[in-house]
Amino acid sequence: MLTSVRSAGVGDRLGIATDGHIRVFEKYDAMPVFAQQSIRELNLTGRTYDDVLDCVSFAVFRNGFKKGFGADGDHLKTSEEVDYAIESGYTMITLDCSEYIDNTIDGMDDAALEAAYHADSTLEALYLDKNFEVEGETLRLDRTAFLRAVLIYGKALDFAQKIYEEKISCAPHAVDFEISIDETATPTDPIHHYFVAAELLRRGVKVATVAPRFCGEFQKGVDYRGDLGQFERELKTHAAIARHFGYKLSIHSGSDKFAVFELIGKYTRGNFHLKTAGTNWLEAMRLVAMKDPSLYREVHAFALESFEDAKRFYHVTTDLDRIPALDSLRDDQLPELFTQDDARQLIHITYGHILGAKNEDGSFRFRDRLYSFWRKEREAYAALLEAHIGRHLQTLYKSI
Repeated sequence: MLTSVRSAGVGDRLGIATDGHIRVFEKYDAMPVFAQQSIRELNLTGRTYDDVLDCVSFAVFRNGFKKGFGADGDHLKTSEEVDYAIESGYTMITLDCSEYIDNTIDGMDDAALEAAYHADSTLEALYLDKNFEVEGETLRLDRTAFLRAVLIYGKALDFAQKIYEEKISCAPHAVDFEISIDETATPTDPIHHYFVAAELLRRGVKVATVAPRFCGEFQKGVDYRGDLGQFERELKTHAAIARHFGYKLSIHSGSDKFAVFELIGKYTRGNFHLKTAGTNWLEAMRLVAMKDPSLYREVHAFALESFEDAKRFYHVTTDLDRIPALDSLRDDQLPELFTQDDARQLIHITYGHILGAKNEDGSFRFRDRLYSFWRKEREAYAALLEAHIGRHLQTLYKSI
C-alpha cells in the first residue's frame, strides 16, 4: 500500500504523546509523516524545524517504531523557506503556490478571458481544443477551459519549476516534492488538473504528490461540506489523472473528513496522501476538557477573545453564537463541545494564540500548564489519538 498520512500534532510538539500515532500506524501498511509544520505554525508556536524533528525522532526511538517516517516542510511559499526545511533535513517539501494562482479568472466571461490572455503558440499547439484520454474518460481543453487554465495556473507553474530546478533537484538528500494548489478560492477543475500535471511533466518537474482544491469545502477540524455526488465524480477523475502521471493525490485539511474517506480510499486505490494534523490538537484539548475543566474554561474563554485575530489565517465559517456559553455548561458537559463544529473550529484555529499567550511578567499564560497536564496524562492522550486516528485509517481503508 502506498498510503502516506501527515499526522503531526501537539504530541509531536511535546515529544511525549506520539504513542497513539505510533500504535495505530503499526497496524497499517502506511508511511506516516510524523514531523510536519508550516512556517506559519512555527511562528505561531515559537518553534523551529529542528525542534519538531528532534521531538518526533525521540518519540519514534523511544517507542521502537522501525518502519520509517517522513518529515514535511509544509506550505512553504518562498525559496528561503524551502532552503530552511531542506537544510533542517526534511524529506518532503510542500510548495504552496497559492500566491501565484489568479483567483480573479474564475469569474471572467469569454471576452475578459480573451483580453487577459497573451497568445502562446507552444501551449496552444499542445492543449487547445485537444482531447486527452485518461482511463477511458475523455478530457477536453476547449478554448474557454484552455484560457482559464493558462491564466489561473501559469504563474504558479513558473514558480514550481523555478523552485524545483533551483532547490529540489539539487538538494543534498532525496526530497518528495508536493505541489499544493489547494489554498485558493478556485476549485481545481479536473481538466485544469490535467493541464497542471502535463505542464509539470513537460517542464521536467518531478512530483511525488499534487494537492488540488477539491469542490466543496475542507474546513479545519470538521467533516466535508458540499455535494457528495459532485465530489465523487470529480475525485474519480482527479485520482485517474494522478495515476496517469505517476504521483499520489494529496488531500489537505483532511482531519475528520469521514464523509469522504471511503471514497478517497476507493478511487485512489490506496495511493493517497492525507493531512490530518489539527485533529490531534483537538483531541489534546478534549482531554483537558475531560480531566481539568477549570483549565479548559480559561483556555476556551481566551480562545473566544482571540478568534477574530486567528481567523485571518484560515477559511472557516464558524459562528460563535452557536457555541454554548461556558456558564451554561456543567464540567461534565465540556467534552461535548468537541462534537460541535463551531466549538471545534474555535479551539482549532486559536492554537497558536493559546500556546503563545504570555502574562505581564513574560511567563506563558497556558503553555506550561498544558504541557505539564499532557505529560501527566500521556497514556490517556495516546489512547484518544489511537482511537481517533485509527477511525481515520479504518474508514480510509474500508473499501481498499
